[in-house]
Formats: sequence, C-alpha cells, structure tokens
Amino acid sequence: MSTPSATPSVNRSLTSSVYFPNLNGVRFIACSLVLIHHIEQVKQSFHLTNGYDFHLIKNMGKLGVGLFFVLSGFLITYLLLTEKGRHRNIDIRSFYVRRALRIWPLYYLIVGLSCFVFPTLPLFREASPDPYYFDADFFSRLGLFSVVLPNIAMIVYGSPYLCAQTWSIGVEEQFYLLWPWIIKRSHKVNDLLVTLAIFGAVLVGVLYGAAALVSQHLRPNIGSVKDVVVFFFGQFRILTMVIGGAGAYLIYYRKESVLRVMFRPIVQYAVYATLLLMLLTNVSVPGVNLEFYGLFFCFFIVNVAANPRSVVRLEQPVVNYLGKVSYGIYIYHTALVVLSVNLIHTYIGRDLSAPLFNVLLYGGSVGSTILVAALSYQYLEKPFLRIKKRFEHQDGSVDTPATRSAVATLN
Repeated sequence: MSTPSATPSVNRSLTSSVYFPNLNGVRFIACSLVLIHHIEQVKQSFHLTNGYDFHLIKNMGKLGVGLFFVLSGFLITYLLLTEKGRHRNIDIRSFYVRRALRIWPLYYLIVGLSCFVFPTLPLFREASPDPYYFDADFFSRLGLFSVVLPNIAMIVYGSPYLCAQTWSIGVEEQFYLLWPWIIKRSHKVNDLLVTLAIFGAVLVGVLYGAAALVSQHLRPNIGSVKDVVVFFFGQFRILTMVIGGAGAYLIYYRKESVLRVMFRPIVQYAVYATLLLMLLTNVSVPGVNLEFYGLFFCFFIVNVAANPRSVVRLEQPVVNYLGKVSYGIYIYHTALVVLSVNLIHTYIGRDLSAPLFNVLLYGGSVGSTILVAALSYQYLEKPFLRIKKRFEHQDGSVDTPATRSAVATLN
C-alpha cells in the first residue's frame, strides 16, 4: 500500500512552507526561455536583425511558460496534499489570501504602469504604436485586468504589449481558484478524473455563453464564438498544471514502482536526450503540444526535486537567487527590453554592428531586468511575503530534503 511521504522521518519546522531543492533553478530556466524569446521578438518588432523565426527561439516562450505551469501545478498540489494530510482539511480562504499576496502586487503594478505610465514615456514605446493603448475598449479591457482576467482581456480586446505576459498570470489564478476545491473533495484518483471531466464540460458551456454575449466586441482576427472558445483553451493550459499535480501525487504518495523507474540514471539520460532531440527537430503534437512537452517537464521536476541521484543539479547560490526573483524577471522583462532598445538607439546609435548591438541589448536587458527584479523582491515583494506568513499553518512543515532521503530507498 502506498503511504504519504509525510512520514515520521520527515523533519518538521515551525512554518507550513514546503521547500524542494533545485526548483528555484527550474524557475530560472523557465524565465530565461521567456526572456530570450521576447528579446528576439522585440528585435523583430523594431525591424532589427533577429532570430525570432528560428523554431527554437519561437518555441521558447510557450515552452518556458509551460514549464512554469507544470511547476506551479506540482508545487501547489504538493502543498495542498500536505495540508490535507496533516489537518484533514484545506483552509481555502487562507490559500486564496496567500496566492493573492504573492501574485497581485506585481501584477497590478505592471498593469497600472502599462496602461497609464509607459504610454506617456517615449523610451518605453515600441517601434509601432500599440493599438491597445487608450482605444475605444480601454475601460472594458481595464475592467477585465482589474479582476485578474488578463487572458480573457487578451482574447476579447487585445492587451498592451508591455503587460501582455500577464495572460499566464490569469491562467494560473483561475487554476488556483478551482484546484484546492478539487483536491479537498477528491479522495481517490478516480474522483479527481471525474471532477476534471465535469469541470471541463461546464467550462466549455460557460465559455460558449460568455463568448456569445461579447461576440460583437471580438477582435477581427478572432472571429466566431467557436474561435473564442478554441483560442481560450489554447491559452488556458490547465492540463499542464494537472500534469505537474500528477508529479506531486507520485512523490507525496510514494508510488515506488513508478519512481524507481523514473529515478534510474539511464532513464533520465534517455528521456533528456529524447527531449533535446525533439526540441532540435521541432517535433510538435497539434492541439496538445504543451501538454506533450509537459510530461517531459514533469519528469524533470520530479527528478530534480526528489531524486538524490538526479543527473541534473541546479542548487547553486546564483541560480537559486535568480530563481527566487524570477517572478519579477517575468513581470518586468518586456518593458526593460523595449527600454534597452530605445536607450541604445537614442544614446549610442542605430548603425551598430549586429554583434555589438546584441551584446549591448542582451547585457542591458538581462542586467536591468535582474536589477529591477532584485529591488522589487527586496522592497516590494518581501513585505507582502511577511504578511503572507500570517496565513500559514504554524504547526509544522515538510522539509523536502528529508523527504528526499525518505525516497532514497527507491534507488
């Protein structure tokens, strides 16, 4: 019989936080993929020599976000399972408050800056005027952003470019809204699958109804109500987060027959080589491409988080810190890439060689993004994180390095 990994061998402290090694490194990898993707995208928008159409660069953005989604599903599911196992209940109100305190401050900051401040500053303007600043749909769009529905705003009205990346925040928030209820009410895997099927059917119906109501406001390139629903599910990749949740189930319930195979070094090398080959050759699975790669991401996350024999190790001080501030990197990077291009053009020149321009752009974009993210983490995020601790259970926590030793016998 499988038993939860929260065994007596687990070391407990005075907070309810769960720490997995290497996962800050995973965050860093994910935000790096998105950052490189957007640097090349911005270069293309400024009609500069770029590599955006190279399939690896073009796919980096979605794959980076997909990795974020799988990681979110993994961590949130493990936290919820731990809370449910320890307290026989999930305090959903406190869960919502913790998520809001972590996500909303930076989210509302970048939305406010992108809607009201950046449009007035020449150095933050893209090469072509953004059609979604101060247009006829400004207040309708702003209303959706205000209730943390940026993915819906993007579908119906379009998004200002400098906060367009927040669509994924909306997806995660919608996942957080429903997932604790599913975990709380599901006592078996079959319960979980039935709940997801019912939710999916209801969601499709609701979307068709909502899309019909706003069909007169749709952007010309979106088209019919059916197109809206298809486009929504193209962005609302909840299954990638469910895949991450499946990884958390494997570890929490110590599914030894599966983990033994996953943790073998030869299996790790084979899976990573297959993933690399597919990325290099641009293998794509229509309709479920992100979910397909999400299976590989889940394998990767489970190994680096819980396998003491993982062939990939990311627990390095610099990488760990960059992963810690990765939310800020993700939120601010697009604006700072545009700023870097405009600063180079304004104060250095437009006739630079491509290698020199790339050195300046990548150095300026990456350096300024890390600096702003670090300052944001220290002075904006940390105060909210301290408040967030008040909504955590104060009677013990899982120390995942100890959990790793608990599953080491699987190897």
